[in-house]
Amino acid sequence: MIQKIAFGGGCHWCTEAVFQSLVGVKDVAQGWVQSIGENNTFSEAVIVSFDPNVIPLKVLVEIHLHTHKSTVQHSMRKKYRSAIYYYNQSQQEAVSEMLSELQANFEDRIITQVLPFMAFKASRSAITNYYYSNPQKPFCEQFINPKLKLLLCEFSQFAAKDKLKHL
Repeated sequence: MIQKIAFGGGCHWCTEAVFQSLVGVKDVAQGWVQSIGENNTFSEAVIVSFDPNVIPLKVLVEIHLHTHKSTVQHSMRKKYRSAIYYYNQSQQEAVSEMLSELQANFEDRIITQVLPFMAFKASRSAITNYYYSNPQKPFCEQFINPKLKLLLCEFSQFAAKDKLKHL
């Protein structure tokens, strides 16, 4: 059964490319996600549809933490909120537990929030699938390629090697 979860961190072009490059990920919708309370503004994010029998949620969470600045608070956090947006209570509990366990892998405190998913606004089609439409663009080479190389090195069993053979 396909599940959904949303991730926000850095630029959604980067986040989209990372999750598009994984086996077991069926779809990545790029855009802006809204939560509740003080996080009710839209922030760049992606919705990831995945097969947990192929790629476990914990692996997706770990990849997310390693492919954006999950331990750094900065002035752009409204636009680039470091968050994992859950769709139900069991996801919330699982993700919160995973973050606690994964903290041991990081020197600094993880700032990634676990927030309820409330709404999504899709990016305009001209900028979706950005990396795989423009891999030679300087932005892609400078910011996205290092994240994809990290996938190949640190998460190789989950990397879609056919998509990443150009690296």
